[in-house]
Amino acid sequence: MKDIKTIDSLYHACTYGRAPVVFERGRGARLWDDKGRDYIDFGSGIGVMSLGYANPEWVKAVSEQAAVLPHTSNLFYNEKTAMLAGRLALRTHFERVFLSNSGAEANECLIKTARKWASDTKGEGEHPFVTLVNSFHGRTLTTVTATGQDTFHKFFGPFTPGFRYVPAGDLAALERQLDAEDCSAVLVEIVQGEGGVRALDADYLKAVEALCHEKNVLFCVDEVQTGNGRTGTWFAYEQFGLSPDLVSTAKGLGNGLPIGATLMGPKTAEVLTPGTHGSTFGGNPVACAGALSVLEQIDDAFLEAVKQKGAWLTAELEKIPGVKDVSGLGLMLGFSVEGCKSADIKAKALDNGLVVLTAKDRVRLLPPLAITEEELSDGLLRLAAAIREVQEAAH
Repeated sequence: MKDIKTIDSLYHACTYGRAPVVFERGRGARLWDDKGRDYIDFGSGIGVMSLGYANPEWVKAVSEQAAVLPHTSNLFYNEKTAMLAGRLALRTHFERVFLSNSGAEANECLIKTARKWASDTKGEGEHPFVTLVNSFHGRTLTTVTATGQDTFHKFFGPFTPGFRYVPAGDLAALERQLDAEDCSAVLVEIVQGEGGVRALDADYLKAVEALCHEKNVLFCVDEVQTGNGRTGTWFAYEQFGLSPDLVSTAKGLGNGLPIGATLMGPKTAEVLTPGTHGSTFGGNPVACAGALSVLEQIDDAFLEAVKQKGAWLTAELEKIPGVKDVSGLGLMLGFSVEGCKSADIKAKALDNGLVVLTAKDRVRLLPPLAITEEELSDGLLRLAAAIREVQEAAH
């Protein structure tokens, strides 16, 4: 039998540049590879493992549901799908929820809802959809079109028409765009994760929302990565006093199972009607059981702990020689290291038993929200050692 890395390289599509590690199990914020070596996980499977690995309540909820009813399709009702939609709506004060399987699917639904709203209220025709430069909204053809980064646009044209991009922070550019064309919506990320873990300015966000109201354009927020407690509130927009018309989320909602959700406010709750959108697997009972466990466990005390951990980690990062420009919210942080490449830091951290991510030229940290103080401290020591070793090799 060939080893796992060989099998994967032979048969899996060549879409991933994988690190040379085979993980076999995890617990809390720790992972173990096939050689028994332990790692602290500051990546959470790209922001997914909010409760950490092998969380007992989550495992129980998922296992019990898988044993009795793993799937029904949306031709019928089932308890877990209905309960999750209700819990999400009540917790966030939205009116309706569409459940899907990923962040990209959640954004597809958001975009379709915005376009149908524009068609219903403004008449048929192209009503451009506006996103920000350096944004990231998914890998499907439409969501990669919505993504405001040329790097992701190579090879895949022709793209879905009707998208416009404006620089983040440039309110005048957005106003010119909304004046030039009768647009449907503006979509923002509170923290641009793939764009370098950059939080948008509070005054800018409030001005964007006000401008959308003034121009009769939907104000939409992509909370795929920032949502579900990642920044210290259930959704990041809550920290800025915003009231979006549409919100997309995914990642940490499932704690490892594929799930996405699109939340609809008063303007958009009745836009989608039977036959206008759907999903075979969306609202899968097993994934919904896991998400319900996430919702139950991430309460106010849990969120306050996320804020405290994020503040502590930010302060400790700033003490490491060479670390600069620490940014982000809660446990969604990014930083640069003077004279060092983020890819080198990432590789050396893995050598030292720590999983970190990168975003452009920056190191990105997305540890499990349930990470303990001991795990955080251990991971920080491994990170500091990795940075020191890369710095020494560069001089």
